[in-house]
Amino acid sequence: MGETMTTGVDSERPGAGAPGGSEAFPDDGEASRDAFEVFRDDWGIPHLRAADALALARAQGYVTALDRAWQLETERHRLLGTSASCLGADAVDWDRFVRRARLADTARRCFGRLAPETAAWVGAYVDGVNDGLAEGASRAPEFAAVGRAPGRWEPWTPLGVWLSTHILFAGFPTKLWREEVAHRLGEDRMTLFATDGPGTAGSNGWLLSGERTASGAPILAGDPHRFIEAPGVYQQIRLACPEFDVVGLAVPGVPGIAHFGHTGGVAWAITNAMADYQDLYREQLRRTPDGGVEALGPDGWYRAHAHTETIEVAGADPETVEVIETDRGPVIIGGPDGASGGDPGDDRGDDRGDDRGGDQGGGPGDDRGDDRGGDQGGGPGDDQGGDQGGASGGDQGRDRGGDQGGGPDADASAEGPRAISLRHPPRVTGALGFDVLPALLRARTVDDLDTALDRWVEPVNVVLAADTAGGSLHRVAGHVPVRPDVNRLRVVPAEDPAYAWREGEAAPLPRTGAAGPGGIAVMANERGLATPLGVEFAPPHRARRIRELLGARTDWSPAAMAAVHTDTRLASSRPLLSLLAWAPGLGPAASRLRDRLLRWDRHMDADSTDATLYARLRTDVVHRLAGHPALKGVTGADDPWRSAAYPALFRPWLAAVPRIGYALESLLTVGPLPYEDRLAVVAASAEAVPAAAEETPPGPWGELHRLSPWQALPDPVPDGSDAEAVRPGLAGDHDCVLSTSGVPGVTDLFARGPAARYVWDLARREDSRWIVPFGASGVPGSAHHRDQTPLWARGALVPVVTDWDLLHPTTRHPEENPAMTAAEAATAGPAVPALRAAVHEQKVEGFGTVRLVPGDPAAGVGRRDGGVTEGGGRVWGVGGHTPGQVRGL
Repeated sequence: MGETMTTGVDSERPGAGAPGGSEAFPDDGEASRDAFEVFRDDWGIPHLRAADALALARAQGYVTALDRAWQLETERHRLLGTSASCLGADAVDWDRFVRRARLADTARRCFGRLAPETAAWVGAYVDGVNDGLAEGASRAPEFAAVGRAPGRWEPWTPLGVWLSTHILFAGFPTKLWREEVAHRLGEDRMTLFATDGPGTAGSNGWLLSGERTASGAPILAGDPHRFIEAPGVYQQIRLACPEFDVVGLAVPGVPGIAHFGHTGGVAWAITNAMADYQDLYREQLRRTPDGGVEALGPDGWYRAHAHTETIEVAGADPETVEVIETDRGPVIIGGPDGASGGDPGDDRGDDRGDDRGGDQGGGPGDDRGDDRGGDQGGGPGDDQGGDQGGASGGDQGRDRGGDQGGGPDADASAEGPRAISLRHPPRVTGALGFDVLPALLRARTVDDLDTALDRWVEPVNVVLAADTAGGSLHRVAGHVPVRPDVNRLRVVPAEDPAYAWREGEAAPLPRTGAAGPGGIAVMANERGLATPLGVEFAPPHRARRIRELLGARTDWSPAAMAAVHTDTRLASSRPLLSLLAWAPGLGPAASRLRDRLLRWDRHMDADSTDATLYARLRTDVVHRLAGHPALKGVTGADDPWRSAAYPALFRPWLAAVPRIGYALESLLTVGPLPYEDRLAVVAASAEAVPAAAEETPPGPWGELHRLSPWQALPDPVPDGSDAEAVRPGLAGDHDCVLSTSGVPGVTDLFARGPAARYVWDLARREDSRWIVPFGASGVPGSAHHRDQTPLWARGALVPVVTDWDLLHPTTRHPEENPAMTAAEAATAGPAVPALRAAVHEQKVEGFGTVRLVPGDPAAGVGRRDGGVTEGGGRVWGVGGHTPGQVRGL
């Protein structure tokens, strides 16, 4: 038995599909602006279609509320600074920061400046969210756990979600770290821990022109690396109406598809540009007799905005926060009375570290921070890196005078203690770039996309795109202010007009229209296209390795992309292994360790015990470096992490051991330690590691290197093998293409990694593929809560199903959809006909491509037209038979 499949214009267009489809909001049979249809594939991924863009936006909001109600509630609280009201005292530090940074007020401003048609579109999405929240919350056990009902969304809430997701994206807390290094180790050491030598994980993206693919059409692929959250930070979705039909990865809580999408005519993807566009100003503030606040500016003292807010805390007393804003921006650290912005002795901190980082110390490198921080940059793991602005930037600082250094602890003036304010483009311009989002959905060519992206603001991204007409695009998109280079490096004085932004000006954004040398373009947060806009970038290892892999073939297909996604070569291991090779006076056990690691293929594979030994050696070296006198000013009792001058939220960026771990490559190459000292450190570690291995033999790397995602509230985790499935062990490491990043010297667990993977095929969109770490549903216990985890863990992807006839029309209740269990997912084959090898294929002009594929009764039973009991059963001649009887045919 075979199945005839049609793919192409007719089966993909919004009007195709099962007769009648499904309406979430029927209106007595009459057309309604709010009417839409919801279809789902075998993985529960929503495919939506509606009569127009507004109804479709409402559908997107509604379905997101059904699938991700608790996630939406979490994000709403985060942008409002009310997380502690649900999550307790651990969330106070985040709430305090959000209130002081005035994120909700900025979101309102940005919404007020949207074009009317964009505001209506965002409002329709919010209407859909509010329509679906009650039902979504009834299925989400977290609401009962905290004893709360979901709150109502405002029209500007999606803009606030976007802001809170990306406020730490450019890594401004890294400037606090540089100030501390300059103050403690000297101005010439300010960029000592820059990450162009060692860096953390980051996003990957690559574009192959038709000359390198089997189909002759471009392929665009990659994976955003950021802090992995459960539910996931990306939502697989399809949005279709008469104007457009787009598949992509949406951000729950935000309408449209911003970062990764395929319209059929053009596909695009992004990585963090590693640009620096947020500045920190050292303010002088004083209290007035009436209780107000004054700030010192270029023209003298003036009245600053100030008011007080109350933070409700579950299980504890409310806390107050004073919100102050100067002409530079909101004050986020310190104040007129000397407070840091949090209880100086308070070690609470949001368990996410930098915004999603947790105690791993990894917050600082978030690719969100990639993409949640995302490509979030900053802190010990800053994905950013470099030489640029190194010595020259330090010299600029010295030329400006000694007033630049020292951070908030530096000599307070006679007028009062210092404070630090944050200046960033959305607060200054009143724009986020949301007017671009509907234009992306309507894009048909790279020229359409390029024109739309000219108005993008936050965050600053590198974009790769290609279209079916042969066009390609490689550019930077976003708003980078024009100001002195030293602003990028460190905290600068607010009262000096030399450090002001040039009003109304933005830095020119680099671009190129070509796919790149040899038909290959790569973006991996490295120093490249965006070099003029940043300070620190990711090391070049991932980008070089991706180019090396892609350059080896000219017959690439979507299915072959997994070999690139999952590559585990760790090029950054070279300096440590080189020193190990020359380490003097090693004993017998250390010599055996040396010989074993020098024979190692340098792949951080999950089943490799050599990879585990290397990780142990690296950890020991990191801690020995932390104890070396050359770094004493920022380690041990002098670690800036211990300073009470900063709110606890920023402490992950100020922790020395993660900084040393991520900077290991450069510290072992050109750092402050003499070569002989570096050899001695590595030799001592080589002696220590075998001794420890006698007590604890090294297991496979994948047993130690396990996923540790952030969750607002943890799922109940079952014991036994199911628990391991929830926290899978993976291959990879922070400088591998498979960038699963722990914190060297701190933990082998990883919270950062591929938050999604995608392959966009410009020849046949239906051959595109995608995957997320968990599933389409955020509801614990749902069939689609974690059904993609086994495939994600082994590097597989699921098909992007674009033929409406292969989708399941659903009612308003997503759990009525056929599901694949986790066990089935782990061994899933090509159950979807589109993935089966065709025995015959023919393109019919004006109709599409007809493919004859082998039938699979077991896969088809219960899927099409009600299975064997309804219309489909009669068509196939099996009406009246049970599913079991049909499977036996």
